[in-house]
Amino acid sequence: MVEVRNVSKQYGNKKVVEQVSLNIRKGKITSFIGPNGAGKSTLLSMISRLITKDSGEIYIDGAEIGKCKSNDLAKKISILKQSNHINIRLTVKDLVCFGRFPYSQGRLTKEDWRHVDEAIAYMDLQEMQDSYLDQLSGGQKQRAFIAMVMAQDTEYILLDEPLNNLDMKHSVQIMKVLKRLARELGKTVIIVLHDINFASCYSDYIVALKDGKIIREGRTEEIIDSQVLREIYDMDIQVETIGSNRIGIYFT
Repeated sequence: MVEVRNVSKQYGNKKVVEQVSLNIRKGKITSFIGPNGAGKSTLLSMISRLITKDSGEIYIDGAEIGKCKSNDLAKKISILKQSNHINIRLTVKDLVCFGRFPYSQGRLTKEDWRHVDEAIAYMDLQEMQDSYLDQLSGGQKQRAFIAMVMAQDTEYILLDEPLNNLDMKHSVQIMKVLKRLARELGKTVIIVLHDINFASCYSDYIVALKDGKIIREGRTEEIIDSQVLREIYDMDIQVETIGSNRIGIYFT
């Protein structure tokens, strides 16, 4: 599992993440929620070693990430950042192939191509797999980047606001795919979400951050609660049960 022990990150005088400790369960979907500036994305980036921590330790399956070789870590953890910029002109298929680089080093085998084709199909991108990224809408690009992460076929999948630029249909599609990866393939998914209702409907566990600290964590039904949500967001959020899901009503 992922173990975060007393991890901190500071920029100038601002403490972005402060003394955070956390255990993330294997084979489950854990969502990070909280207001802007809470430290969610910074914590996710430190877990993936995308940015360095100032202090503390992070272990993946018992190994401290600072001691792992980059290529070994890339076979264990994949991450999709909040914003992705590529300076060369690529097709969707070219991009998804990048997900296999830790294994193929650019020379794709039949097994690599199988992962690429499966990821493209998962994300419903077959008809545009030969299109260039600059020809796609924001939502189509986002699906292509998620397909790249899926093709990497890591045990741990980290996603920072993956629903940005997506319409309702594709947001639901992606969350269903993530749930399937956890349920059927035992993947561990860690995801930063702004929408508490997507977190409620698709997460097993929720970690709530505020001002760089974890203020609540637990099973979804424990966190999606009016009193708890008020503590997190400083606003009244009515919670109703619809079907088997707890839904926050916060637009009134």
